[in-house]
Amino acid sequence: MIDRQNPEAEIARAAEAYSNWGRWGEDDVLGTLNFLDAEKRREGAALVRRGVSFSLAQSFDMDGPQKGWRRRTNPVHTMLDTGTDAALGIQGFPHGLGGADDVIAMPLQCSTQWDGLGHIFDHGKAWNGRPAEQVVTSDGDLVTGIQHMAPYVAGRGVLLDVGRVFGGPDGELPDGFAVTEEHLTATAETHGVTVGRGDLLVVRTGQLSRARRQGWGEYAGGPAPGLSFTAAGWLHRTEIAAIATDTWGFEVRPNEFETAFQPLHQVAIPNMGLLIGEMWDPDALAADCAEDGRYDFWLTAAPLPITGAVGSPVNPVAVK
Repeated sequence: MIDRQNPEAEIARAAEAYSNWGRWGEDDVLGTLNFLDAEKRREGAALVRRGVSFSLAQSFDMDGPQKGWRRRTNPVHTMLDTGTDAALGIQGFPHGLGGADDVIAMPLQCSTQWDGLGHIFDHGKAWNGRPAEQVVTSDGDLVTGIQHMAPYVAGRGVLLDVGRVFGGPDGELPDGFAVTEEHLTATAETHGVTVGRGDLLVVRTGQLSRARRQGWGEYAGGPAPGLSFTAAGWLHRTEIAAIATDTWGFEVRPNEFETAFQPLHQVAIPNMGLLIGEMWDPDALAADCAEDGRYDFWLTAAPLPITGAVGSPVNPVAVK
């Protein structure tokens, strides 16, 4: 149980109880990715049997869910050179050579992405207890920039399709549904899969399926199913390397306190050092898992090594 009237006290209690500060040394820049070691990657690689692969990314285009909150917009894709330019002979290349080039402008967290360790602070403290003003400046994340994670996010992936287990015939949890430790463990038992140290966990709520059918609506920032604040202990205890969901904000919205904004982020990122992914698309993978009964797989989901970034687009690929 949590005191819904006192988010400050509950966040402070959870932050102290589930802190990983100093666990991997004062210079650590990887957080819970430290749990994903070579042995765990070998375990994940051994799960490739059929060779079938699934992208867990949404599209990166102007038809995405963003509406401008915090100046987040959908990607803008612009052509620099086109086939028309080539056909008109204005590109300046010899012997009939033509080509096309393009550019994209986008917030790094406008579609399928990872939240880096410099994304969220707790009372002015960044991951591992560092002063936020010394970590992220106008030059970017000077300490825990997401480029440090680029080589490491690959290993055993696990899907927990909570929407399929608890969402009724449509496999979709309603907005505001708080996914608790009990929901997560019951889903794992139903799927016949374990979740533990070093795993890359993907949680499907079904909200993205609903948005596909009904339109984006308030998908970007509005009500949503998601992780309960009370699941913080489970996230810490299982020692997973990362977790991603098919929702905009990972945790349940509205949040579970009378007045709060993303309190689980405040515990999980700067205190626990947990890598969090949002707006992933697990639907095709989930359908395959339901068909063959296997809910673990090889997963590679490396962020772009953008120096100093506090988040990154990603195209996660699951292979079974």
